[in-house]
Parts: sequence; structure tokens; C-alpha cells
Amino acid sequence: MLDPVVLQVNAPPFVTEESISEPGVGSLKQTQRRCSFIKKKKDRPLIDTGNTKEDPTEDVSIPKDLDLVALPQLCFPGGLQVTQEQREEQFHFLVFTDVFGNQSHGVVLQYYRPIQEGMLYQNGHQSSKTSPPIYAAYGICVISKYPYYNALKDSLSSLAGQLKIGQKTDMEEQVKEFTAKLALVPIPPPGQLHVMFTLHPLTVVLPSREDKNQPVIDLDLHLPFLCFKSRELLQIITSILTEQRLVFFSSDWAKLTLIAECFLLYIRPLRWQHPLVPILSQQMLDFVMAPTAFLMGCHLNYYEEVAIETDGLILINIDEGTVSFSGCHDVDIPEVPQAAAQCFRRRRKGLQLHYDLEVVHQGMHTDMNELRMQRRHWQDRLNRDIQNITLELIVNMFRDVNDHLNYKHRVFNTNEFLRTREPGNQPFYKTVLETHIFHSFLKDCLNGKMDTFSRMELSTRTQVQKWRALVDSSRRPTIKQMALKNGCSENNPGKSLGMSPPNLGDESHTSVPTLTSPTKIIHETSLNIPARPVKIFKLPSFPPPLNYPYVCHYFGDLVLQLNKAISTIPPDDSLLLARYFYLRGLINMQRSKHLEALSDFQNLYKTDIEIFPGELVKTLVDSLQTEEKAQAEKRSELKWLICQVKNKDKSGHVESNDHVKKFELPKTAMSLEEFVKCTQEADIVRDVATTQRLFEALTAGMFVHLFVTA
Repeated sequence: MLDPVVLQVNAPPFVTEESISEPGVGSLKQTQRRCSFIKKKKDRPLIDTGNTKEDPTEDVSIPKDLDLVALPQLCFPGGLQVTQEQREEQFHFLVFTDVFGNQSHGVVLQYYRPIQEGMLYQNGHQSSKTSPPIYAAYGICVISKYPYYNALKDSLSSLAGQLKIGQKTDMEEQVKEFTAKLALVPIPPPGQLHVMFTLHPLTVVLPSREDKNQPVIDLDLHLPFLCFKSRELLQIITSILTEQRLVFFSSDWAKLTLIAECFLLYIRPLRWQHPLVPILSQQMLDFVMAPTAFLMGCHLNYYEEVAIETDGLILINIDEGTVSFSGCHDVDIPEVPQAAAQCFRRRRKGLQLHYDLEVVHQGMHTDMNELRMQRRHWQDRLNRDIQNITLELIVNMFRDVNDHLNYKHRVFNTNEFLRTREPGNQPFYKTVLETHIFHSFLKDCLNGKMDTFSRMELSTRTQVQKWRALVDSSRRPTIKQMALKNGCSENNPGKSLGMSPPNLGDESHTSVPTLTSPTKIIHETSLNIPARPVKIFKLPSFPPPLNYPYVCHYFGDLVLQLNKAISTIPPDDSLLLARYFYLRGLINMQRSKHLEALSDFQNLYKTDIEIFPGELVKTLVDSLQTEEKAQAEKRSELKWLICQVKNKDKSGHVESNDHVKKFELPKTAMSLEEFVKCTQEADIVRDVATTQRLFEALTAGMFVHLFVTA
């Protein structure tokens, strides 16, 4: 077992205009090096790059704002091994989190190369036997801001095939060229436009986010359904919602991150607020002793060690499909509300989780990429079904939270909400209501955020609930009013329904002692939510030599393809048109066509302002040269856009009102002003004059403080 080291780090830009005039420089820009991972040239493999100017003590470059000190351990969490037989390549997945909570995602390829093969010598004489080859593991990690797990795995699979047939000394150049190609791929904007590119022999698809508030989903969401029964699935989801300390275990490193990410997607739109470290190497096992909530992952070999050393952990064995606890005493995990759990179990039975059973009646495609695309379409449908089922579970759990919110005073009436829960569900809600996850959810509700939760809640209401929502609509502002108040756009029809926020329960009135089971409500409601049609834009082939003129030609071809696609879009399909404008704006930025890029982004005001990249456009405006600014002044639409960006920048950042107050009955004497505020927060009386008369009646007209007891 050896300690791994970093040999090479590649980060964009790879090709620059200045590199044309630099003698002796290859088609790809040489990697700059910093002091984070210093390696002497004599300690590195000798690779002839044609550049004789290399500093022998240069250090390996790392991307900005990303600390990669632990990267070698994470690329080889089980240790770097040397073997006498060549092993198949393996993949696993990483998540990096900075101090601000921003995440980056990595996919690691491990493959083996021979490092020794030669003659044996005995007593100084050459033997007729040859020494057996020795193989060492090499790791290649691709890091992205977005969780493109499947796409990056496919891309690395293509690279692995090239490394097998390439020369040993070409490895670093092959990796550098591969990375430069990936840097030419634009990230699709939110919506129903995906991007496709080819890395021979595979065709790779980059899916887009459903909307700007949703994460990229590029993994198989049914994996936990194959590993766990319904009871364990619900236990794990509850453990996450109640912010326990969870540790996943598996003998396969690849499962750890994918399974953990699936569960975090299951609880959407609620969001995990605590540390996420899905892969821990042996040197990192001390992390599980942290006293706060976390979600981590370890190899199954460390199960006993972790279970013995630390109490109060939720131990999840992916390979066995079990959930257990560390220490002498079991962790108190409350049961999921019964009605929501029953509905989830019924929905799960209707899922077809096995692809082979789905296509057993179909013929086999002879083209590998057609076969992969067929599998992808099946996976997309299954992912959508699972998203609907897990979202329905969350809706059933928190269907009537909005009934106990006072939007004007940003108050959540916790006691009243708990009073309407069934006795058997009280432990669950008492625990969840105290979590950071639920507090963030309340903020979104009070800010009028129309997310997938709100849309499903509205679409699954019964007639009784709809009637009560209409009667009760005066209690809270509409979604449209909240959007206007928070400065949100109304151009996206899916986010400006003009309806009141979710009124989620059958027990809106305090006189109802128990919650009506949502099972009866949801059981008869179909979840066959139609998927919006998806368009796929295929990029042109990558340029063979990745030098500046060829890359410029590649971007030119890409713009021509986008122009052709834009010309064929019907005028009434403004949402799709906006996505093409967005992509063309990104490419024009790469071509240094700044005014054309601004024009493309300005077109988003006419098509779909929801995907307008404000920070990107601000950076673009700030980078304009004097001549470009003069040309922009002559074009009215660009002049208007620049003024908009500058005015917004001058206005500064407006602090959003994110506080949430829990309503509690007062336990001390109140003045008139305090009584008015209390009754309004409790949503008892909204009119001030009526409240004053009530105060006078309760105090018998005397100028005394009112004392209320709970």
C-alpha cells in the first residue's frame, strides 16, 4: 500500500490567442503550477512535450477556491495498491463542500498501468526468465460545479479506452486534451433543452435542470429502491428529516455517493443543511465523531470500527439493505406519519425497477449509442416517477403547513399545528419542526416560492380542500402578490399561476381535533403528470488539434448550428427559443464577441427572463473595452441592457426578509400595542379598531395591562 500523490492538474483556459505566438508551445496551453502540490521534475515520469522551458521545480496548479489537499486520499480511499495483475478500471464519485456551503462534484476513474517489465538477474548473470509486470493504479478525477455523474462517467469511460491503446508516455497529453475538450462543452440553461456531444465511441448527454431552483439530476434515482425495502427507505428519509448523524456503508465506493445523493433528492424541496462527506478514507474516520448532524460514507470494512468507537449513529448498510444503530442504546427515530407511509408503499409497488423486464419484448439495437439512448429514455421516465412518488410523500407529510403561517408577520403557529396532528404522529412532527431543514422550508413558504411542492399540493387537492382554500384565501397573500413583493418575474407561466399558496389540510379550523388522513385524499389522485417534451442539441465534432485557430472554427460552427436551430423554432415557442439564445450568448462570450453575446442575453427579456444570467451579464458588461462601449451606445437595446445592469449594481444588494417567528401565547401582562400585535400574529383579528374594542372589553374599559395564560 502506497501514499498517492498528484501528478498533474489541468484547469481552463487551455487554449488562448497568445499561445499562437509562443515558440515551442504545443497546441494546448501548458498548465500553470502553484505551491500546493510541489513535485520535483526528476521525481515525475519523463514525458517529452516538446517544451524545453519547463521549470524543474514548478508546482501543480489547482482550481481557484477549491482546496484539494485531501484529493489523493479521496481518489484512492482504499489506498494506492500495486498488483501483479492488471485490473479493470473502476469509478467512484465525490462531493466537495467549501466553507460557504457551495458544492462541487467529482467523478474518479481508477485504472492500472504496468510500471515494471524486464529481465531477471541471478548472481549478476542474466536469467532466461523475464520478470512479471507490476501494475500500479492511476486515478483521474474530473471536477464540476454540477453533479453530472453519469455524463462524466461516460466521458471518462471513453478516455479509458484511449489510454488502453495509447502509448505509455502519452498519458498526460491525452488527459490534457480530454480535459480541454470537456471545457468546450457549454452547460445547458434550466429548461427542456439538453446538450449532446461525442467522445468516440460514446455519445454523451448533459441534461438540464428542470428550473433554476432545481438541481441537475444525472444519476439513477431507483438505486436505493433496489437496495432497501420500504420500511428502511422511510427510516432513512426520516433520519435525514430529523437531522440525525448518518453513516452509509458499502463494499463498493461508487455506491456511497450515488445512494446518498438519491436520498437528498428524495426530500426535495427540503434541503439538507449539514456536512455531506459521502466518502471517507481510512485516515478520515475521525470525522464520524463530530457531535453535530452529518451524512457520511465509509467502506464496509470499517463498519465494526465505527460502530464501536462512536455512539448515537445511524448505520446504513447498503449491501445488506439494513438500518441499525451504534452504541448501547438505539437512536429514537420517529415513525413516518402512517397515512403518508401507506401511500408511499402503495406507489412503490407500481414501479417497474428492472430495465430488462421493460424491454423483454423488444428487439436488440445494433448501434451501441441507440441502445444507450433507449436505456436513457427508460431511466428518465423512471426517475420522473420516483420524483413524483417521493415528492408526494413530502407533500403528505407537510400538506397543511401553510394553514398555520401568518404571512404578514412571518409567524408559524407551532402549537396550533401540533394540536391538529394525530397522537401517533406527534413524535415525528415535534422533532422535525425543530430542525434547520424545516426552518428553511418555512422561509420558502413565507417568501411565496412556487416550487414543485406547491404545484403538486395544488394539483392534488380534493374538492373540499379547494373550496376551503377559496374561503380562506383572504388570510394570506396570493402567490402573485408574494412574487411581486419579492421582485420575482411573472414571465414564466409555470411560476405565476396567480393562486393562493397551498392550503394543505382538512383541518383549517382549530375545532377539528385530529388530522383527516391524507391517504384518502391522495389515493384516488393520479400521479401521471405529463413530462414536458425535451429537445437535444448536438454539438459539432471537437477540433482534431486543439489549437486556437481550430477552436475558433469550432465555435463558429457551433454558432451556425445554433442559428439554424433558432430559425426553425415556431414563434410561439418562446421558452425553447430562450434556451438557444442563452447557449449562443455563452458561445459568443467564448469567441470574444461581447456585443453579440449581450444581444443574445437581451433577447431573454422577450422570451424567458427567468433564465437571465444576471451575474454573468454584469461581468460581461464590466469587461467591455472602450470601443465596444461606444458601439453599444449606438444600439438602443444594448444601451438599455447596460443601464439596467448598472442601475441594479448601484442599488446594491437588498437584504431579504428571511426570519421566521414561532407563535407562542404570552405569559406576561400586555399593553394595548402588544395585544394588537399578538392577535394579528395569531391571525385572530386583522382589523386594528376591532382589536382595540376587544382589548377594552377584556379589560372592562380600565387602563390596565391584559394578562393571558396559556
